[in-house]
Amino acid sequence: MSTLDELGHAKYLSLTTFRRDGTPVATPVWLVREGDSLRVITQADSGKAKRLRHTTRVLVAPCDARGNLKGAQVEAAAALQDPAETARTAQLVESRYGLLGKLLMWRSRLAARKPGAAGQVGIAVTLAP
Repeated sequence: MSTLDELGHAKYLSLTTFRRDGTPVATPVWLVREGDSLRVITQADSGKAKRLRHTTRVLVAPCDARGNLKGAQVEAAAALQDPAETARTAQLVESRYGLLGKLLMWRSRLAARKPGAAGQVGIAVTLAP
């Protein structure tokens, strides 16, 4: 099984982004695999989205819901998605995680309707060669 296959089958992904000073920040996230990339959804004003606007370098590894690693971290690049791709990622997450996924996406969309709310953004993660 390839690293991409292993990560794609994991229930949670540890997504490590980097602050401007180089400090790593790991966050457990839900994921879906589509083609040669992994997709993640988050709030557009989240720390990880802000850090990705600075650098696309990330580390990824399978983990549990608390972020405890279940495998080795691998270098990857991450890019924020446009609104159409974000909608597709949200749809895939809903599909993969069933009722809980639908509830989470519904809550996020509801929160995004509040004045000044940032909404969601998808993240496409591509493993380094």
